[in-house]
Amino acid sequence: MNTKELRVFAEEIRVETLKEFMNLGFGHVGGSMSIVETLAVLYGKEMHIDPKNPQMEDRDRLVISKGHAGPALYATLALKGYFPLEVLLTLNQGGTILPSHCDRLKTPGVDMTTGSLGQGMSTACGIALGNKIKKSDKYTYLILGDGECNEGQVWEGAMFASHQKLDNLIIFVDYNKLQLDGTTEDILNLGDMVDKFASFGCHTVKVNGHDIAAIEEAITNAKNTKGVPSVIVLDTIKGNGCPLCLSQFPNNHHLKFKPEDMVESVKLAEETLAKVKEEA
Repeated sequence: MNTKELRVFAEEIRVETLKEFMNLGFGHVGGSMSIVETLAVLYGKEMHIDPKNPQMEDRDRLVISKGHAGPALYATLALKGYFPLEVLLTLNQGGTILPSHCDRLKTPGVDMTTGSLGQGMSTACGIALGNKIKKSDKYTYLILGDGECNEGQVWEGAMFASHQKLDNLIIFVDYNKLQLDGTTEDILNLGDMVDKFASFGCHTVKVNGHDIAAIEEAITNAKNTKGVPSVIVLDTIKGNGCPLCLSQFPNNHHLKFKPEDMVESVKLAEETLAKVKEEA
C-alpha cells in the first residue's frame, strides 16, 4: 500500500476496533486507538506475511507486549483476511478466538501470546536472536507501552538486544503519556525515552505516532541501520479518534460504557474513513 492507502487502512482499523468495543460495552479503548497507524503501516506495507498461511515459517513477526491493545490487532488481522470480520463481534466472549489479551494459540495471525507487562521484550529478543542464528532476513517487530517501560525487564532486554546486535529487531514504544493509574510522569517518570533507549545502545528516534509517512520513514531508517536494534518512540494520544475515550481523559485506560454511548464515536470514525477514501 502507498501512504494514502495506508491512511485508509488505518481508519478502517479504527472503525472496526470501535465496533468491537461498542458491541462488548467495555475494554481498553485508549491504548488500542493509539497504535492504529503503526499497525496499518506494518500490516499494510512492511511485514512479509501470508494471511492464507498464518504459520508460514519465513514471515516477519509482531509481538504485542501491551497485549490489552489486542482488539486493534484483531481488527487489523480481520481486515487482512486472517478470519471473517464478523468474528470481531465475539471479542472477549465465551468460546471466542479473540480473548482480551493476545493468545497465539487462539487467534490466527497472532505471533506471540501476551504475558505480564515487560515479557514481550524478552520474547521478541528471543525470536530476533533465533532468526539471526538461522541467518533469516526477516524482522521481528515489538510494540511496548510507555507505562510498561516501568518494568526492569524492558531495560534488561534493551541491553541484551544491543549486546547481541539484533538489527532485525524494531521496537515501537507507544508514548501516549498515560498508564493505568495516571500519567507516566506522575506514576514513575521515565525521562527522555529517546535518550534512555539510546543510552542502552539502541538506534532511537521519536516520531508523530499518528503520522503514517513519519512511521514509514522511521521504519526505513531502522532497516538501514546495521549492528544495533532500533527503537521508534511513537508520540501518540491515548484514545485518538474516539471522542468517548478522549472525554474520559486522563482515566481512559479501561472504559465501561453503554453500547449507545459509543455510537457517536463510531459514526465520526466512519465519516473520517469516508473522507480519507475520497482523498485517496
